[in-house]
Amino acid sequence: MRVKTGTIRKARHKKVLKQAKGYYSGRRKHFKKAKEQVEGSLQHAFRDRKRKKRDFRKLWITRINAACRLNDISYSRFMHGLSLANVELDRKVLADMAMNSPENFTNVVNTAKEALNK
Repeated sequence: MRVKTGTIRKARHKKVLKQAKGYYSGRRKHFKKAKEQVEGSLQHAFRDRKRKKRDFRKLWITRINAACRLNDISYSRFMHGLSLANVELDRKVLADMAMNSPENFTNVVNTAKEALNK
């Protein structure tokens, strides 16, 4: 029995070529090259969605540490002081506070220092 794959193959190729829109030269025009490129791009996209979370956490920690050093305390002692004081602010909020409202961040640092001295 003979199976004709005309419309199915055409649809599959169109789907891949549509995903390859914007690539350079044969990577967007030729199915085989486009398929290789799209598969690689999807792998990078999957990997980098995970990496993005790591990178932002690293950035937040760096910003918090810099602001802590200006207030004469290390990052690790600051975070320990927050846990002792039962302050539940995440790193994203703390980093934003350190960048945009240093006076409020200083108040939080003082709260952490008081909890450490008890």
